Amino acid sequence: MTNLHQLEHLLALDETRHFAKAAQKVHLSQPAFSRSIQSLEKQTGLLLFERKGGKIRPTPAGQFLIQRARILVLEAKSLKRDIGLYLQGEVGELVFGVGPFPAVTLAGRVIEKIRLAFPKVSVRIEIDNPANLLALLLKEEIDFFVADTGEINAAPYLNIQPLMRQYGHLYAHAKHPLAGKTHRFEDAWEYGIASVKLPDMLKAGLGQLLGQNSRNLLQLALECDDVNLLHQVALSTNTVVASTELAAKPWLDNGSLVKLEIIDFPPLFSNIAVVNLSSRLQSPAASYAIEDFRKYSTTGQQKSK
Repeated sequence: MTNLHQLEHLLALDETRHFAKAAQKVHLSQPAFSRSIQSLEKQTGLLLFERKGGKIRPTPAGQFLIQRARILVLEAKSLKRDIGLYLQGEVGELVFGVGPFPAVTLAGRVIEKIRLAFPKVSVRIEIDNPANLLALLLKEEIDFFVADTGEINAAPYLNIQPLMRQYGHLYAHAKHPLAGKTHRFEDAWEYGIASVKLPDMLKAGLGQLLGQNSRNLLQLALECDDVNLLHQVALSTNTVVASTELAAKPWLDNGSLVKLEIIDFPPLFSNIAVVNLSSRLQSPAASYAIEDFRKYSTTGQQKSK
């Protein structure tokens, strides 16, 4: 089987047209170099060089193989260089997914760090609900994703690394009619609830608070996976937003949003985790990103307490 070294020897002999000089060029003894050329001729079934009057020149078959060999050797050198650059994070692509809440609470800082650490790596982010992100991961269209894994079943082919819990509540603007008083969920429902897309099980549970038949799932006033948009709607209307403490923190800190006291609203939380395929090795950039998600989720959890 022809190997890359033999092709390099072929090119060296074409460049020098001298066995001793070609052997020296590739750091072989002349007998070893001659055996390599003879082996190449035997493997290909071609006479590659003519030896006449003390001069060596390639045959037409040799010229044909030399042209192809130049391309292959160049590609191999480029590949070796690119592998080195890839390991250093100088080339490549990073594609990962984030769910609605980690998109606004964790992803921004992680992306900033990736761009600083790997400026030559192309980064693409998919923001979607966990079910869609899992589908992308299984098709190997993303390297990993960070999202609520409450509805994702454990499987041998999945590596699920818990990061944090984000606790959910109902919020409204500071001058909302429900602000500063104790109410029931049905009071908040009258103003319309805005939320990310909820799993059917959770919708059924909330429907029970309203005395609805579990067969008829709740129809929220606004269902959207853009968390910042949900907050903006709550700030400008009397719509009540279901969000997490960490996602709503900027508006809670400046007093424009307030947490509503809903006595029958169940304690809710999102189990945020990193999910990747167990059998797939991560690139340096992906490993760096996952580690940063771990770091920032720990910091975020401490701040939310």
